[in-house]
Amino acid sequence: MTDRHVIVTGAAGYIGSLLVSELLRLGYRVTAIDSLLYGGESLVPFLSHPNFHFAKADVTEARSVRDSLPRGWKKPSALFHLAAVVGFPACQAIGKPAAWRYNVQATQNVFEQAAGLGVEKFIYPSTYSVYGLSGDGQPVTEASPLNPQSLYAETKIAAEAFLQPAGAVIFRLATLYGLSPRTRFDLIVNQFVLDAYAKRELLIYQRGYNRSFVHVRDVVRGLLIGLTAPGGQIFNLGTPEGNYTKDQIVGYVLKRLPETMVQYKNLTFGGDMRDITVSFEKIQRELGFKATLTVDDGVREVVTALKTGMIRNPSDERYRNAHFIVQ
Repeated sequence: MTDRHVIVTGAAGYIGSLLVSELLRLGYRVTAIDSLLYGGESLVPFLSHPNFHFAKADVTEARSVRDSLPRGWKKPSALFHLAAVVGFPACQAIGKPAAWRYNVQATQNVFEQAAGLGVEKFIYPSTYSVYGLSGDGQPVTEASPLNPQSLYAETKIAAEAFLQPAGAVIFRLATLYGLSPRTRFDLIVNQFVLDAYAKRELLIYQRGYNRSFVHVRDVVRGLLIGLTAPGGQIFNLGTPEGNYTKDQIVGYVLKRLPETMVQYKNLTFGGDMRDITVSFEKIQRELGFKATLTVDDGVREVVTALKTGMIRNPSDERYRNAHFIVQ
């Protein structure tokens, strides 16, 4: 595989750092691009790997990808574009012009550079929040109407509208959980575990809302399948077994941390009103994808990491994509 060269933008992030590790394990040469906004510790173990090349770059810059390529390697055959402002709190915090610049204009910039380099496969993670609220209560499919409830979802829809006709492979990710070299604690499952462990209490909003969840390692497996997936296609990336209400997630947390006190507040937040069940039939049928990990697995590993001190300062801002969190 060493003649296969792939690019990963946002390589130091929650998904990117795991993806880089797996690509190297599979024998790919990897050019990892990141601005290091949240640090680069997640990539330090790869610095001595002969198939790893890192470039610090801002993907909003016109030649960010072209100028990041190492000399002597074959041209890249695929690009995973993970660099983005992720989540509605982070997008709201920086405002629409900046969110649009990073999530839409930068995506177009990266795609155009990739096309100019002859990259054959452009793989892009979107989000199932593009569906918003389900009007009829039926599981949403890739053909369902889009009903964005947040600025984040709007930026993803705009990027999809450009990428799909151009032949990109697009994955609409369920809500992630689990550990990675750059773990995040501003995601529901991980955040619930942290609050239960650190505070011995959980305060839950939007109690009955149903969402879809998938482990970050299964997301990486799905993205890798994108290397051989047909271009111009959209796939919901998750698992039918990952559709849960918040009460069910709380149940898994209490199983591991039974001393936790749980309080509910009848309060909702605008901007991310997802209350849907997602269909993952297409990705199973066409790409053969099946998840290997469950929410219970994710809760167990996060609890273990906290209890053993493997993660010592989980409240540090580097574990979050915004300065505030909404449950």
